[in-house]
Amino acid sequence: MGINQTLSYDALVVGGGIAGLQAALDLADQDYSVAVVERDASIGGTMIRLSKVFPTLDCASCITTPKMAAAAHHPKITILTYCELESMEKDGQGRVRAVVRKKPRYVDEDKCIGCRQCEYHCPVYVPDPDQGNFAARKAICVPFSNAVPQIAVMDPDHCMLCGTCAKVCPTGAVVYDQKPETLIIEALTAVVATGFSVTPLEDKAQYGSGTIPNVITGLQMERLLAPHGPYNRVLRPSDGMEPDSIAFVQCAGSRDKSMGIPYCSRICCMYAIKQAMLLSGALPLADITIYYMDIRAFGKGYEQFFQNAQAMGIQFVKAKVALIEPGEDGSVTVRYEDQMSGGTTQVSHDLVVLSSGKVPGWNPQGRCPLTVGPDGFISGPEPKLAPTRTVEEGIFAAGAAVGLKDIVDSIAEASAAAMHAANYLESRKKGLGAVA
Repeated sequence: MGINQTLSYDALVVGGGIAGLQAALDLADQDYSVAVVERDASIGGTMIRLSKVFPTLDCASCITTPKMAAAAHHPKITILTYCELESMEKDGQGRVRAVVRKKPRYVDEDKCIGCRQCEYHCPVYVPDPDQGNFAARKAICVPFSNAVPQIAVMDPDHCMLCGTCAKVCPTGAVVYDQKPETLIIEALTAVVATGFSVTPLEDKAQYGSGTIPNVITGLQMERLLAPHGPYNRVLRPSDGMEPDSIAFVQCAGSRDKSMGIPYCSRICCMYAIKQAMLLSGALPLADITIYYMDIRAFGKGYEQFFQNAQAMGIQFVKAKVALIEPGEDGSVTVRYEDQMSGGTTQVSHDLVVLSSGKVPGWNPQGRCPLTVGPDGFISGPEPKLAPTRTVEEGIFAAGAAVGLKDIVDSIAEASAAAMHAANYLESRKKGLGAVA
C-alpha cells in the first residue's frame, strides 16, 4: 500500500473526542490550520454516547454536538475520520510527521450526501455497538443520528454484496472495492487526545465473563438511559422486563492487581451515582444499590451530588463483590464481603451494572517517541506542573490520554495543551515560516 497523499497543517490533533475537539477549536480560533485524526467513523468520542453528565445532569449530546458541528464547519479545521495513526515522529527540521491509515468506508466521501437510502434499503441487520449491542443497525449506515460527518460506512464482514445499496444510491457513492489509503500529515506541533477504553466483560471471570445477559457495563446503561436509546426506556436485556432491583458494582477491574489495573479509574463512582439517580426517576419503585469500596467524590459539587443520591433513597453498601452468578428467572446473584459488619452475603438483583476498569485508548509505544507511565498513560517530565507536556518537544497530550479524569478536567486540560501548542507554534514560525 503506497502513499496516496501528503497533507500539511500547522497542528495535528490525534483524537476527535471532547478533549481533541476543544484543543482543535482553540487552535483554529487563533487562525492555525488543524487536522483532526479520529479512528471512529464519527467524531464525538465517548461523550456523544452518554445520556447526561454529572453533577449537573445536563444533556451530554447538547454539549458535545455543538462542538462537533463547530469543528466540522470551521474553515481552519480538517476532520479525518475512520483513520488510524500508524506512527508519528519528528523529522530533521523538528516537524511532526504522522503516517495515517485511512480505512475504507466502501463509500465515496465526496459523493455521499447522507440521504441514508442505502441504509433504509439494506436487507442485512447487524448488532449496533453504538447502542450497546442491544439494538441492530444495517450493514451499511450512518453510524448514528447526529454523527459528524453524515457519511455512511459499510461493514464488509456482514455485507452480502447483494448490490441493493449501490442501486438505490442517488449519487453512485457505494464503492465495493475501495482500498485503504495512507496519508502523510506534516505539522509543526501535535496534541494527543486519544481518550480511554473500557475493559470488556469477557475479562472478568468472577463476574460471568460476559455470559450473564443481565450483567452489563456502565456504557451500556448509558444507552438504556438515553432518550434515543435502543428501547426508549430502561428494560432488562434478557426478557424486556422492567427491573425492580438494580445493583451497581464499583471497582469492577479497577484497584485490582489481578486484573492488571491497580489504579482507581476515578470517574466510576460519580457516573454510577448519576445513573442511579436517573434510574430512580425512570423507575421510581425500583430498589437501587451501589456496592462500593470507597466513594471518591473529588470535584466541585460532587460530595453534594453523593449526598443527594443518599437522600433519594439509593442504598450504598460498603462491600467488595467477590462473585456474580446467574440466578433463577433471569435474576443475578451477587455475593459480597460486607466491609462494615464483616461476613459474606448473597443478594439477588434483576439487573447488575459493572463499573468496569478504564485503560488508555491508544498505546504510543512503537508508534511514536512518547513515554508512558506504569499505568500505560502518557507521561511527561513535569506531570504535576505541566501535565500536558510530553518528553518530545512540540508534542502535547490532554484528556484521558494523560490519565483518567472527568469531562470538565478533560476540557480544561485540552485548552491548556492548545495554549502550549500555540506558544510553540509562534516560536517555531518565527524561525521556519508558516506551514503551507
